[in-house]
Amino acid sequence: MSEQMGSGDLAELVHQMEQSEDDPRQCYALVKERISEFRDSGRVVPDELKKLEKRFMTECMLASQGR
Repeated sequence: MSEQMGSGDLAELVHQMEQSEDDPRQCYALVKERISEFRDSGRVVPDELKKLEKRFMTECMLASQGR
């Protein structure tokens, strides 16, 4: 069972993504960094982060294909 992110953690991540000027590569890097923090500390990665990771990976692939 996956943990939930605290509202403060999620708000901080959203704030960081807003600062990235809508660059999906930077957003993807932020999400991957947060996932690594969860894994390194032995915690379960929240479903919200897994969904964000997939979303930004898809956006990066589409951007690289010129879509």
